[in-house]
Amino acid sequence: MSRVTDTEPAPESAAAARPRRGGLWWHLEFRRLWIGETVSQFGTMVSQLALPLVAILVVHATTLEVGLLSAGQTAPFLIVGLPAGAWVERMRFRSVLIVNDLVRAAALGSIPLARLLGVLTIGQLYLVALIAGVATVFFDVAYQSYLPQLVGRAQLVAGNSALQASESVSQITGPSAAGFLIQALTAPYAVLADALSFLWSAAWVSAIRARPPRPERKPDRNLAREIRAGLRFVLGNPLLRAIAMCTGSSNLFSATSQAVFYVLLARDLHVRPGVIGLITSAAAVGGLAGALAASKLAARFGQGPVIWVSMLAVGPCGFAAPFAQRGWLLGLLAVAEAGVGGGSVLYNITQVSFRQGLCPPGLLGRMNATMRFLVWGTLPLGGVIGGVLGTLIGVRPTLLVAAAGGALAFLPVFLSPLRRQRELPSYSAPGDAGDCAAA
Repeated sequence: MSRVTDTEPAPESAAAARPRRGGLWWHLEFRRLWIGETVSQFGTMVSQLALPLVAILVVHATTLEVGLLSAGQTAPFLIVGLPAGAWVERMRFRSVLIVNDLVRAAALGSIPLARLLGVLTIGQLYLVALIAGVATVFFDVAYQSYLPQLVGRAQLVAGNSALQASESVSQITGPSAAGFLIQALTAPYAVLADALSFLWSAAWVSAIRARPPRPERKPDRNLAREIRAGLRFVLGNPLLRAIAMCTGSSNLFSATSQAVFYVLLARDLHVRPGVIGLITSAAAVGGLAGALAASKLAARFGQGPVIWVSMLAVGPCGFAAPFAQRGWLLGLLAVAEAGVGGGSVLYNITQVSFRQGLCPPGLLGRMNATMRFLVWGTLPLGGVIGGVLGTLIGVRPTLLVAAAGGALAFLPVFLSPLRRQRELPSYSAPGDAGDCAAA
């Protein structure tokens, strides 16, 4: 694999280059990022539950409309995912994070305002989903590219594990709190909590003092050429290609299921929002366990095996939703959701850390954007498929189709060299031993 050098690598900070005793918790700038993101993730959990419930319970949307709303939240990854990487690399990552936090706060804040004025419609929900989705595309690309710059490559697994652990904690408390918040305030006003959380995140990211220089403006830069470089890097690497196929197919069937999951619970089974929140929180309990175990499992069994085994373990858990009923079967659904959360988080920490460590610094934005385009671009398609199938064949058969497809998602990584590789290749600067160009 040839190394792409069409953008100047941003220098890592001295703090990032020298791991401090006591780990990342002594890293002031990382703590600021972590604090902002932890509260922001809590707010996001509120919206993930509140938005579909606004559509179902307030706007009285059809199953297809709920599926389209789910698709609208992720469609921007398909629409602007590729150019976002090249655009983000031309800006300071920190500034991108702040601006897009503020955009999401404004978009979500319009929902309770519209409800207060009596003008809330499904059209506005679509528009908010699209605007917030575009902002999320840019935020996520910059976020995954900023972390190696902030903490250094040697601490990527630790950094991703800490951020994922806090996200899992917020997912444990967030949905259950969201459910009861929705019952107390109604879903449109509960969305305000997410808007405020993005303002909180923007304030903490603004407090980060480490500000690498603005990327050099190349006179011959070309957007199409930069996008092609990102595509070549990802698709030309068999390990990244296998990860993209696995994650993309898993997300496709996950989105198909998600499009009708809340319809089953809220409309068909008449489960109260508070209980729905508790069921959703179960996935985060498993996710927290996966986050805490990621570093130890990768060290014990190797990164490659952990990637495919964790995804294999997720598959059977998807078959609980099609057979869910009121009563004790809801408890079984919660256990299955915990299994999905644990396996998914373990998979994500391991493969994202590998991707960040493999990529040259000057290509991080485009690599992350390309991967997001490939693996999140299937989400809107899955949302549409879920809405259409839910209308045509019913909610439970749609969940069964999604579970069957999701159970096979591990095959691309299982059939790749990842199956046997304990130590995965990583990038090193030109002239260093073990250059990832040979990977």
